[in-house]
Amino acid sequence: MGDWLRHVVRFIVSALVLMFVGLIVPGFSMLSFWNALLAAIVIAGIGYLIETAIGRNVSPFGRGVVGFLVAAAIIYVTQFIVPTMTVTILGALIAAFIIGLIDMFIPTTLR
Repeated sequence: MGDWLRHVVRFIVSALVLMFVGLIVPGFSMLSFWNALLAAIVIAGIGYLIETAIGRNVSPFGRGVVGFLVAAAIIYVTQFIVPTMTVTILGALIAAFIIGLIDMFIPTTLR
């Protein structure tokens, strides 16, 4: 029971982070809680697929510039799946940077 609860909390924290990013990042639309939650699930799913196909070193959770660019690309692609989410390329880059900074203090992944 505790394992599924950690996943629920992780997605809720991720959704709140996306809502916060929408408030402060130019080129990133503000999201309602439900759309932010959907975006968090989509981002996690795409990240999982990339990590499975290519490996952890190039996933958004990998270190370095490549992981950062992959995270920005995932955020950019997510706008085509989540209704009301719009993001520019620059907005996706800034969002990936801010999400990375927030993740240093409030990890949204289970390590």
